[in-house]
Amino acid sequence: MRLQAICKMTVTATEADCPVVAMLRPRSGDAQWMVSERYDLHPWVPTTEYVDSYGNLCQRMKIPQGDMRIEVEMVMEAEDHIAVAPDAMATPIEDLPFDSLQYLLQSRYCPSDKMEDRARQIVGNAETGYAQVEAIRSWIHTNLQYRYGVSNGATDALDTLNDGAGVCRDFSHVGIGLTRSLRIPARLVVGYLYRLDPMDMHAWFEAFVGGRWYTFDATQDAPRGGRIVVAYGRDAADVAFISNYGPLEMGEMVVTVEQVDLGDGTQHHQPQPQPQPQPQDQQTY
Repeated sequence: MRLQAICKMTVTATEADCPVVAMLRPRSGDAQWMVSERYDLHPWVPTTEYVDSYGNLCQRMKIPQGDMRIEVEMVMEAEDHIAVAPDAMATPIEDLPFDSLQYLLQSRYCPSDKMEDRARQIVGNAETGYAQVEAIRSWIHTNLQYRYGVSNGATDALDTLNDGAGVCRDFSHVGIGLTRSLRIPARLVVGYLYRLDPMDMHAWFEAFVGGRWYTFDATQDAPRGGRIVVAYGRDAADVAFISNYGPLEMGEMVVTVEQVDLGDGTQHHQPQPQPQPQPQDQQTY
């Protein structure tokens, strides 16, 4: 399916010019392909781009004191459906790709070294591998409440389990921590999901089983395609859409995702979303 995603945001450097690293451009890959894009800054400032250690595109710039409007628009070919493999077994540690080994370790928001007992309780007698991760995803979806205002930039997976509520980032951190505790690589993914309600940037997680990465989204009750991946990381610390190194306030942010129908030249539009309130701590997304 062909999707058009647009993200518009306003940021304010309150005291002086503010250095930032943005992560707003997706890359083409096996499951998605960039058709076209536009990345605009008002006012325009010199910007450089690099690829981080997780393969994400990062834009480095200095926001001048005052307001800046950032507008990113992309048209991507994305998968209609995500792959599922209930019988996929865990990949032996010695056979894992080198770049997946880092996703076995505990991280800032996913203290997996403290979560194995809980994970074993949740997965029960599920077969080692995909079935265990799906049991974790299903448990989170059933037992945690999706609610704004519970978590903040310091909330980790254990906090979310204790609170019993959170948002997509928190659900994903719980899923990652529990999965890693079972010695299955797991990573955070941020991007866009077609027909997400309410529309905003979204987070989910992937687990490496059966020799490949599979998508798991604990906010949804069934597997859903229509995803645009912007970034991968160990947890939210690696995939902030803006990391600021000075005082910076976030204004309104509006996200839209629409399907482009190539058959008859028409587009299927979804209702225009209301601006979503954003946290002031821009080291999270």
